[in-house]
Amino acid sequence: MTSLMWSIWMRGAALLIAMTVTSGNPQTKSTNDVTRCFIAGNLEVRPFTSKIFHNTRMLRIWLPPQYSHGLRSARYPVLYLNDGQDLFNACTSVFNGQEWRVDETATDLINSGKIPPMIIVGIDNAGRIDRAKEYLPFPDDTLTPAIPKVYGKQYPSFLLNEVIPFINREYRTNPSPAATGIGGSSYGAGIALYTAILLPGRFGKLLLESPSLYAHDNYLLKRADQFTRWPAKVYVGVGSINEPVEDVHRLAEAILRHKPGDRLLVVSTNGGAHNANAWAERFPRALQFLYGK
Repeated sequence: MTSLMWSIWMRGAALLIAMTVTSGNPQTKSTNDVTRCFIAGNLEVRPFTSKIFHNTRMLRIWLPPQYSHGLRSARYPVLYLNDGQDLFNACTSVFNGQEWRVDETATDLINSGKIPPMIIVGIDNAGRIDRAKEYLPFPDDTLTPAIPKVYGKQYPSFLLNEVIPFINREYRTNPSPAATGIGGSSYGAGIALYTAILLPGRFGKLLLESPSLYAHDNYLLKRADQFTRWPAKVYVGVGSINEPVEDVHRLAEAILRHKPGDRLLVVSTNGGAHNANAWAERFPRALQFLYGK
């Protein structure tokens, strides 16, 4: 792996964006089904019924090694990630039988002292067919068949008024905005960005992988151009194969108008595709940037 660092001068401020060029495939679990379904650490899978979306999904709550035997008074930062089925286990993956390897990565980084013990909450999507309906605030006119009615405008309320209160009630979280992050990939990244913009000041960390930002005449990019209250740290990852590279650069420019360059990390992977293997490869960098000591 090699890293190329460069500076972009914009409006009198020096911008530093770290670009990582990698080759090869990330480490994957064994093709043996038993091994592939193995979870590193303690993952609690709990059914969760939403009054806002009128459906039930799973919340996948990964707890750090210290959680069960640490001080009962200890409180842990939390990262909420969309597409929960694809985060921890290839056997539950909705797409391509791939996973982010969140459990292995978090375990390694915590055990090595690179990040503090933390909780990671995977919020399942509504399923392969209905996923876009919940993740799109506005219809995506490129979809075939078209989905004219979407419900993404309700997602911030679903997260703020249903999911987060449940997690804070059931687990020993640090609920402060500075300790709370939100993220996702593709449509899941788009709705994470939408939520961060709709709820300014509520999240201190934002993780966006291969974000889909173009729907409704680039609505999210236009909102980003006008937005000023960005989370304290923002990570954006993108590949080079069928990926939204130009949109990511435009988003980065919008964020940097209002945020010092050391609070934004953009990682571009040469040869990275639009899939969970690529997101897994970049996830250690993202997690360490957002939560690292």
